[in-house]
Amino acid sequence: MDNVCEEKVFSSLFETNSKTVFNYIYYKFGNEEKAYDAVQEAFVKLWENCTKVTPDKAKSYVYTVANNLYLNVLKAEKVRMKYADTSNDRTNESPEFILEEQEFKEKLDKALNSLPENQRTTFLLNRIDGKKYAEIAEMEGVSVKAIEKRMHLALKSLREHIDGI
Repeated sequence: MDNVCEEKVFSSLFETNSKTVFNYIYYKFGNEEKAYDAVQEAFVKLWENCTKVTPDKAKSYVYTVANNLYLNVLKAEKVRMKYADTSNDRTNESPEFILEEQEFKEKLDKALNSLPENQRTTFLLNRIDGKKYAEIAEMEGVSVKAIEKRMHLALKSLREHIDGI
């Protein structure tokens, strides 16, 4: 039977799950550095507890540890969501287009930030990462029905805040 303490098993778990765990925490933190730290620490804890965690429970363990680390930091800092500037080479676009796009981005950021954290996380995991409701439900430790409800409420709120989506 595979054991998390085996380097190939641990490496495989890291390769398979680290990016998704990172995104999950990043959407909650809004801070790449803190998300990266939480993921690294979660996998360190998995390694330290490799004899106690079976491979089939490892994914859930890492999500739980990373989420708990997030909650501890949140209590300490009350961090709000911020997005990295994604400006590219804009030589072919009109100043009006860039301004409109910037205004829309600001509206979207404001609308996303106004969502409760669980709705924002669900929305971003689904729409940005392409995660299925069942996967999000597993990550969050809730039912698929709860995720459907969160998504419904998130979309309703976003529609109210932003015309045209």
